[in-house]
Amino acid sequence: IETKFAGSCCNDLVTADGAGLTIISGHIDKRIRFWDTRSDSGPNEIVLNGKVTSLDLTRDTKYLVACVRDDTLKLLDLRMNQVVLTFSYEGFKVGCDWARATFSPDGQYIAVGSADGSVFIWGVNTAK
Repeated sequence: IETKFAGSCCNDLVTADGAGLTIISGHIDKRIRFWDTRSDSGPNEIVLNGKVTSLDLTRDTKYLVACVRDDTLKLLDLRMNQVVLTFSYEGFKVGCDWARATFSPDGQYIAVGSADGSVFIWGVNTAK
């Protein structure tokens, strides 16, 4: 139906509603782009400190987690379109451009694999 120019290589994308009206994409140029499919205007963007390797949404689509090559996970509140929490740990290393972070089904935890093969799990409410 339509082609959108992404601006840089896109590592992941999610749709923020069932109708597909809002598409969120994560890019190697350190940006998360928010696309309104009903509009011809360019996307809104948030710039992070590293390549974005993955995105995941909570089931209620209020929160987005981004895995970033600066060895962090960023939690964004989509109602404010801003980063509200950063998850990191001294042993956690994002080992590749396709590392995937995901929310638990209830949205209370975030899990991601590390470069050494271990899995890190953080509580969303505690960031621990």
